Amino acid sequence: MLPQTLLDETRAAFPTDAPGVTLGAPLHGGHSHPEPLVRIPLAMLNRHGLIAGATGTGKTKTLQLIAEQLSDAGVPVFLADIKGDLSGLGAAGTSSARIEQRAAACGYDWTASPYPIEFLSMTGAKGAQLRATVSSFGPSLLAKVLGLNDTQSSVLALVFKYCDDHDLLLIDFEDLRAVLQYLTNDGAADIKQYGGISKQTVGVLLREMIRLESLGAAQFFGEPEFDLDDLFQVERDGRGLISLLELSDVPDKPQAWSTFMLWMLATLYNTLPEVGDLDKPKLVFFFDEAHLLFDGANKALVDQIETVIRLIRSKGVGVFFVTQSPTDIAPPVLAQLGNRVQHALRAFTANDERALRAAARTFPKTEHYDIQETLTALGTGEALVTVLTKRGTPTPSVATLLVPPRASMDPLAADEFNRRLQTPQVRKYATAIDRDSASEMLERRVATAREAAANAATQAETIDNIGRQSANTATPSRQRGPQLTEGQKIARTIGTSVARSMAVAVAGSITRGVLGAMFGKPTRRR
Repeated sequence: MLPQTLLDETRAAFPTDAPGVTLGAPLHGGHSHPEPLVRIPLAMLNRHGLIAGATGTGKTKTLQLIAEQLSDAGVPVFLADIKGDLSGLGAAGTSSARIEQRAAACGYDWTASPYPIEFLSMTGAKGAQLRATVSSFGPSLLAKVLGLNDTQSSVLALVFKYCDDHDLLLIDFEDLRAVLQYLTNDGAADIKQYGGISKQTVGVLLREMIRLESLGAAQFFGEPEFDLDDLFQVERDGRGLISLLELSDVPDKPQAWSTFMLWMLATLYNTLPEVGDLDKPKLVFFFDEAHLLFDGANKALVDQIETVIRLIRSKGVGVFFVTQSPTDIAPPVLAQLGNRVQHALRAFTANDERALRAAARTFPKTEHYDIQETLTALGTGEALVTVLTKRGTPTPSVATLLVPPRASMDPLAADEFNRRLQTPQVRKYATAIDRDSASEMLERRVATAREAAANAATQAETIDNIGRQSANTATPSRQRGPQLTEGQKIARTIGTSVARSMAVAVAGSITRGVLGAMFGKPTRRR
């Protein structure tokens, strides 16, 4: 039996008089109690959260059951499917003795149910092709994908600034490569006013781009760019669409896809209107393998992530980070995560022990549990939970037996998965578009400049020939030194004029943010 004081405390912390997401039943001394249920108020799900725990402790199933209930409440969900096992959300689960036993222990009315899903893909092979323009991605995120140091990152930012000022559209890697090559050759003089760049640094950038292209990541950049409005879909039956980013075919590109998800989140932050506190979120975004965001991230990027997480809640978007330990998350970001579902942690090494103590300190103290001991004793499908109440205050920490998901916990069969790829959204992004951009613009400008220089040289030669003919018929006179002919003088003047015209032709600016925005595309957000 659970202590009566624990039951009373749990009833007060998790009332059932408001819509919410049910997590499970309170657990103490190996026993659960079917009432009251531990829940997250729906209105608090835009205050962000954390799902953490060692491998094999049930993080993915916790993510699945929260996503299901959000969909039932009419809230669209975005989540990344790294191992391919979340595709089962599209099929109803199968009852078993284990599921029935778990549901009964939680006092949960379990019924099997499929959910509306749409597949997205970084390669286009397993869903709608995700793309972003290089300009929209911006120098900070691109530097993280390329693995650049601070000096190289500053050079990349300078190149983006140059393109902003000179009306050069960076759509794909071919555009960025063309600009880098131009600035170290024909356009070397243009970049001096920005501080200049070394050929060695440009060489590093080009090599890193080639490395990324060899991994197949170059196809992430281009058009048509993914319209994030497609994430905000609600089905006819009122359930929110679950958008699944399938990553099982790109497991060796974690920096690329984790940064791409950050781009999605930053774009939502930059384009969505302020809505304040809502009865339920407009979208909940699950960030799996969240530690990848912070691996190698400089302070400037961490500050940007913190800003996005801190302010995006007022735009109706909730974010859940999924990782092994709370210490994987940068402290300024971790402080923004009010809803915590912590699965078991293991302490096999001295580093594990330090991480365990640090994780235990992030939970509210309670007289019913030794937090550190509880975190090591939890079984699979059990978690220590603290969430925000409707008043925005944290609940006491409660060990919880989690309810089972209602959709299938196995991946979709191959034929069923392929059938789900025949959707209008997949067809919408299937064909890449190569419109006029920086590479074509620079090619024309260089060709025009060289043609003008060649014409000037021809005119100078013609005038020089005329000058020589005139000199041959004139009376010779004493010369103090070599004198320019009339043709040479005119050629020098024409050459100076052509050079000035080239500089003016390259100049010109448009207003684009350095982190970018979509070109010629109106902003439309719900």
